[in-house]
This record gives sequence, C-alpha cells and structure tokens, in this order.
Amino acid sequence: MTNLTKSGILLCVFTLPFLAYSQARLSAANQPVYNHSALCAKDLKRTTYFYTEVLGLKKMNNPFKDTLHTWLKTGPGLALHIIKGDCAIIDNISIHLCFSVPSLETFIKHLDQLGVIYSDFKKVPKKIQARPDGVSQIYFQDPDSNWIEVNNMK
Repeated sequence: MTNLTKSGILLCVFTLPFLAYSQARLSAANQPVYNHSALCAKDLKRTTYFYTEVLGLKKMNNPFKDTLHTWLKTGPGLALHIIKGDCAIIDNISIHLCFSVPSLETFIKHLDQLGVIYSDFKKVPKKIQARPDGVSQIYFQDPDSNWIEVNNMK
C-alpha cells in the first residue's frame, strides 16, 4: 500500500464523521434553546441562601416538591437548579457560571458587605479583570467551590 493510499484512507476515516454531522442540520423551528443549568450542593440550604442573598436570585416553583431541589430564576425563561448531593469539587475557574450586572462597582460593594472574596481570572484577590473588549469581570466561589463570574454587561 502506498503512502498516498494510506493518506487517503486516513482522510476518509477522520473526515466522514464530520461530513455526516454537517449534513444533519436541525430546522430553525426545532433549534434547541438554552433552558437551565444545574449545580450540586452538599448543603442545599446554605447554597440556596448564597444564591438568593449574594446574587439576589428569586426562588421558583419546585415541581419536585421535595427537599433535594431548589429552582432559581436567572432570567426570562431561564433557571438554575440546585440539587442536593455528594458533590465532586472541581476547582477550575474556566468552568463557571456567568451573570451580568449594570454596575460592577455596586455589586462589588455588596460582596464586600457580605464578606465574599472575589478575584480576577488569575485568582488575585480584590482585582477586577479587564477583557480586551472593555468588559470588566470578577470571579468568586459558592459554598460548593463552583466558580461564578460577574461582569458589567458592556
């Protein structure tokens, strides 16, 4: 078998799956729309308190009507589900939720009043991150070590 034949076979093996995906498009009418995120919480009450007091999220109806779930409104038609469980700690700031506020400075004062420590992406305490596009952002963790970004919506 020549190198050209081997190359052709490898090209087919690696590109055919991508070609199949590119041809299987959803219609606009059936396009998925983002609905919610879910987080694990070791202590559901403590984590719910954090999200309602620190971020000001409002509780929604919990259709499970149990003590293992809290549903919080994060925007029009959007929610955050907090689920009690034995959570693995993933301390990777790249994996985070993000919320936007009209005034980052006002939000930082709120965090300071509550004693919540924030940082930039490099985890430098009390430092605001400036993105190249002009957005300012900070990061902090919830009681279960999940990272949260808050930015100024620019």
